[in-house]
Amino acid sequence: MTKGQKILLIIIGIFMFAVVGLVAFNVLMPKPDVQPDDISVSERNVEEVFDRQQEEQDTKTEKEYINIYFIGKNKSNEEVYKAVKRVYNKDVDGSKIRYAITSLIRGPRPEERQLGVYTEIPSGAEIINITEQSDKIIINLNSAFVTGGGTDSLYKRLYQLIKTSRLNSSLPVYLYIDGQQADVVGGEGIMLTQPLSNSSLDN
Repeated sequence: MTKGQKILLIIIGIFMFAVVGLVAFNVLMPKPDVQPDDISVSERNVEEVFDRQQEEQDTKTEKEYINIYFIGKNKSNEEVYKAVKRVYNKDVDGSKIRYAITSLIRGPRPEERQLGVYTEIPSGAEIINITEQSDKIIINLNSAFVTGGGTDSLYKRLYQLIKTSRLNSSLPVYLYIDGQQADVVGGEGIMLTQPLSNSSLDN
């Protein structure tokens, strides 16, 4: 065996040793556990809308967000609920539920409307008050919230309210209209099971 061949064998041996060592390191090195926050889960009929560039900027400052449910179209032109992401500041906005419901009643912002987001909540709907107790939350709206638009529109606005309120509070949430618990709403007499839940309109 020539001197050149010996050197070549030594180089090949060193290379093989390095490869084996790297493989062993990757196999034996402990992997981090996957946390729930690492997994993005979305409902079949819910999409999330937000400004990607703004999110990247906000991530650097660790801002907190809430989601408000409006309506829009997906890529198949099907109507879906759109979870609109808004920056939340407790010191400025108060409680999450109060800020979320106030934002819901005010409707989508101009930049959100440009993304095809809209609402079924009438422009005349107003919050009379939101009462936050230790064991429940009461959202008291005026009668304009349940007036006009037809049965389909009323179902959609109720789902907007239900989804938004349940997402932003761990307490039972009740809907009142003009100071009275809304167990039956609209001219068609839609039954509403309370406290609000995803099955409140399943009657």
